[in-house]
Amino acid sequence: MSTFDDDTQLEFFDEPETQEAPDRPRRRMRPRRPGGPRRPTQPPHGAVALARLAGFVALAIAVVVGLVFWVGSCQGKSKHDEYKSYMDNVQPIAQNSAAAGTALVNALRSAKTVTALHSKLEQGSREQQQGYAAALRLRPPAALQAAHQQVLAALQLRAIGLTGLADSLANAGDKTASEEASLLAKQADLLTASDIVWAQLFKLPATQTMKALGVKGVIAPPSQIVTNPEVISPNSFGLVYARLKSLNNAGGKVTGLHGSELLSTTAVVGSSRQELSTSTPTTVDVAANLVFEVSFKNAGNFQEVNIPVTLAVTVVGASKAVLATTKHVPSVLSGHTATVSFGNLNLPTSAFGANATVHVKVGKVPGETNLDNNKAAYEVFFSLPSNG
Repeated sequence: MSTFDDDTQLEFFDEPETQEAPDRPRRRMRPRRPGGPRRPTQPPHGAVALARLAGFVALAIAVVVGLVFWVGSCQGKSKHDEYKSYMDNVQPIAQNSAAAGTALVNALRSAKTVTALHSKLEQGSREQQQGYAAALRLRPPAALQAAHQQVLAALQLRAIGLTGLADSLANAGDKTASEEASLLAKQADLLTASDIVWAQLFKLPATQTMKALGVKGVIAPPSQIVTNPEVISPNSFGLVYARLKSLNNAGGKVTGLHGSELLSTTAVVGSSRQELSTSTPTTVDVAANLVFEVSFKNAGNFQEVNIPVTLAVTVVGASKAVLATTKHVPSVLSGHTATVSFGNLNLPTSAFGANATVHVKVGKVPGETNLDNNKAAYEVFFSLPSNG
């Protein structure tokens, strides 16, 4: 018999009672709204703030870049205006200074006394000094400071040169024409030097500087006081001084041989040339381009200046000339020939079909005593050309 009771429960083989798991809470499904699609899920609040910050940063960068370009554009325009304003102020100074060269040439040709020439030279020097003072008041751009100093140097050289010419004439005394010419040419070298300074030390470097800085459309003005070097050569000064000295001897008496010799008068129509005769009447075909050319020679021993030449037409039966006109020749050297052209004659109808006379006269120069060979009268018959 077994010692174990049949009712005894063996825990080793007993199974635990089955327990049901607790019910999980179920998510309730909301019914779809009949109004449309479902609204998207909103992003977290921090992501929105970050996106806004990024947008502001991008906008700020765009504004900064725009400002940089705008400031650069304004600076470029300001630079152009600065250089243009400066060169616009230099322009009249350059022109007025160069005009003294033309005045010098005219004075050398037309002056009748040493005193008159001396006065013109002093006036030219004062004008250069006024230009210097005007240039001194200018405020050039920083990059053109050195070039501007050369503007002042050129104007100063011109003032000194013209003053030197005037002083040399005033102290000429009994010097020969050759001696005085050498002194005058030496003073005039300063004028030539001033042109070099202006062109090479102002205009050229100023132009190069503006090009390097990107300044476009602005031009450094030129200024040249000596356009013809022969005018201030020893030979030219010698001729001028000899002429003035012959006109201004002690007692105011003109010395030496002076005078002009009329050589010829020619009617020119296109390529057709017809020399007038003092002994035989000449038929002259009249056309719109009819020109009378008068040639004469300086028969004296000195340069002559501002010589008047007159052409007049008279018609038989008329009380006065139907045409009269005068031109002046600036200068003729001793032994040289000058030709004066008279065009645009506008002859009146009364000159046609009638006996007419062309009168030509070369005006008297100071010291001239023989006037017989400086005038002539030519009988002519004006007619329309046969071709119409």
